Amino acid sequence: MSVDWNRCPAAVYRPGRGALKGIERIEAPTLEDLVGIDEQKAKIIANTESFLAGRPAQNVLLWGSRGTGKSSLVRALLGRYADRGLRIVEFFKEDLRHLPEILDELRSEPWRFILYLDDLTFREGESTYTYLKSAMEGSIEPPPENLLVYATTNRRHLVPEYQGDNTATVVKEGEIHYGDAVEEKISLADRFGLWLSFYTGGEAEYLAIVDHYFRDLELDRELLHRKAKRFAQERASRSGRTAWQFYRIFKAELLE
Repeated sequence: MSVDWNRCPAAVYRPGRGALKGIERIEAPTLEDLVGIDEQKAKIIANTESFLAGRPAQNVLLWGSRGTGKSSLVRALLGRYADRGLRIVEFFKEDLRHLPEILDELRSEPWRFILYLDDLTFREGESTYTYLKSAMEGSIEPPPENLLVYATTNRRHLVPEYQGDNTATVVKEGEIHYGDAVEEKISLADRFGLWLSFYTGGEAEYLAIVDHYFRDLELDRELLHRKAKRFAQERASRSGRTAWQFYRIFKAELLE
């Protein structure tokens, strides 16, 4: 059964069924709730709007520290652009070998699709990323004009790099020439025209996110910050995800 894209703004691939499963409702923050990543947000918004308008747009690689808003930023795009025809299809790397068949289905649809790959990394010896490379730049058959790839990862080049890979790297006439192993590994990341990097901020940035989440509540800010800092210390993280978790837990305590 094909997805009813009029009702479902998103879908996920189910390998057991060999088909996409439509999702009528997704949980995602609004773009306005994602604070501390203004530059990254502005760039992905501009790219997405170009894509929706039929102008040139880039595949996007969002990489960096965990919990910094990479996945939330992609999902939040639906809240703003679903009414303008944006749809998201989530794939897991283990299923990428089935991607060509799904692209055949999406190619003829009137919607504009983001192929969403979350936490994308490949272990040594995995080869399913070759299907993704073809989806992004095509082979004999060009990639769908109505689809872009937005991938999140903690690893800049998506595949592991080892010291031994660099033994064949040489410098010739002032230019670096990588060995075959390195060239193969970075070739996938090179297919992303827009790279957005995410880093965990310091205490001030963390508390600013906390203040944003609690902006509508009358609270003792000194007490709030003290609890928020203790919460972050317990988790050894001052990321946006940690701030969101603190907000949900502390707000629930307030309502008890």
